[in-house]
Amino acid sequence: MKDERIPINRQTLGSFLLVLRQFATAEKVGRKAVGLFALLIFFLFGLNGLNVLNSYVSRDFMTAIEYRNYEGFVHMALVYIGLFIVITLVSVTYSYTEQLLGLVWREWAAQESIMGYANHRVYYRLKTKGEVGNPDQRIADDIRTFSVTTLSFLLMLLNGTLTVIAFSGVLWTISPKLFIVAVLYSVAGTFLTFVLGRPLVRLNYDQLDKEANFRGSLIYLRGNAESLALSRREGHLIQLSFKNLGDLAANFRRIIAVSRNVGFFTTGYNWLIQIIPALIVAPLFINGKVEFGVISQSAIAFTHLLGAFSLIVTQFQSISSYTATSARLATLKEACEREANAERSNPPFSKDDSRIVYEGVTLRSPRSDRVLIRNLLIEIPQGRRVLVRGEDETARSALFHATAGLWDVSEGKIVRPRLEQILFLPELPYLPPGTVRELLMGPWPEEEGSMQSNLAAIQTSDERIMEALEALKIESLLKGFGGMDKRNHWENTLPLDDQQLLVIARLLVTQPRFAFLDRPSTTLNPGQLDWILALLKERSITYVTFEAKERSVNLNHYDVVLELEEGGAWAWKPVADAQSEKDKSIAAA
Repeated sequence: MKDERIPINRQTLGSFLLVLRQFATAEKVGRKAVGLFALLIFFLFGLNGLNVLNSYVSRDFMTAIEYRNYEGFVHMALVYIGLFIVITLVSVTYSYTEQLLGLVWREWAAQESIMGYANHRVYYRLKTKGEVGNPDQRIADDIRTFSVTTLSFLLMLLNGTLTVIAFSGVLWTISPKLFIVAVLYSVAGTFLTFVLGRPLVRLNYDQLDKEANFRGSLIYLRGNAESLALSRREGHLIQLSFKNLGDLAANFRRIIAVSRNVGFFTTGYNWLIQIIPALIVAPLFINGKVEFGVISQSAIAFTHLLGAFSLIVTQFQSISSYTATSARLATLKEACEREANAERSNPPFSKDDSRIVYEGVTLRSPRSDRVLIRNLLIEIPQGRRVLVRGEDETARSALFHATAGLWDVSEGKIVRPRLEQILFLPELPYLPPGTVRELLMGPWPEEEGSMQSNLAAIQTSDERIMEALEALKIESLLKGFGGMDKRNHWENTLPLDDQQLLVIARLLVTQPRFAFLDRPSTTLNPGQLDWILALLKERSITYVTFEAKERSVNLNHYDVVLELEEGGAWAWKPVADAQSEKDKSIAAA
């Protein structure tokens, strides 16, 4: 993985403001978000007004004690209690509204990130390049931190601004000197905190990835439990987990050390806040220039005002973590947009739902640059059944994956249908954990659309699901595994041939124009395969089957054979010619 810098500049601020604007104008949640934010601003005004009122109540309460005014003391005590109840209600409601808006933001941001990560198969392109580490953690954890912390910082900044406006006048009327001390003290504290704590930004950035690497090694141990148990390779995973644990511990030690230095300063800084007002206002009281209650009022006003001026001092740990999180999300977003734009601006395919054409296509091995297929010039119209075979497994795999867009085309161009009209069935069936209904969903549309329209497009009716399962004689799966909506781990509970039949059921449900089958004879016996190919022909699904040359294949199911030969050569033969060559080779043997 490439070293990722932490960009904090005008572009970062622009990206941040763009995210805010997109959230505020989002189709479904924008109006709700703006309403909640307006409510929070209302609460902030209310809380600051109540805090100013509290300073005056505190002053009069303490003054009543000074003059031994019992009636005034009782009256101000009741006012104090009533004000406390109101502040509590407003504060709790404010906190609830903030958390609710943070959740709305996180849900929206996560959905947008998932769409950007999944569309155009960006997840695949990023994995092959390996330039963005742990994108799953960035979407799951970093977005949660970003949304909650961004909202918190925005509100703290607004609250700080309102506090400065509200309490500057109070403090200035008490003592202009105290106001000037508050400003100078906060400026000096902010500067020193930044100097001492700056390394935390980079360290927190690294810590997120190191934590994800450690968790990833443990997830791998669980996900490959059977293979590891059989091969007794636990030692390698233990060693890797220990290494990742050591890396995160070493980095965290550096975080602790820097935090200790920042802590020495900020702790002393916060303690001095409590005594500075008394040092300046107490002589005024001793000289009879102010009442005793003014001391407590000045402490309240000074604390609030300095807290507003000292946000960087008090929140530096959070700011450093937030900066790292923001940079990681910005890196992921930029990478997703770059990969999506690259596919949009220079697509290796032309779209034609009625045929597949290889226009002078040359495929090479990505490691050795060996030519696998040279200048392939063939056309597969809808209805033409093709068998692709050859001794070079890499060449067969290259053509299969290149058609799906997962292998770089060195020269030439491929014309093919949209990916929802051409399904690819790998040699080993892929069945993620889920319900039967989820397994038989249609393919995700290749063209960009809204999340709602895409989700609607892939839904499948119960009737079509039942019809496909009955056609393959596997409708008993519904009874044996709890119906259409019971979630199962299919790869652990079904034999391989049944897994493949369930994959083929998706093919029958979605009814694409074309299907590419990679070595189906690996999981299906000859009788099953003949039956499946007959079903596809009956339903007008044009299939292209890839098989090893040594495999015995029933050529009656095909119209044309594509022979992949050594050195990238190839031959396009009608089945009659291929059958004749097969008979001659058998006779010669």
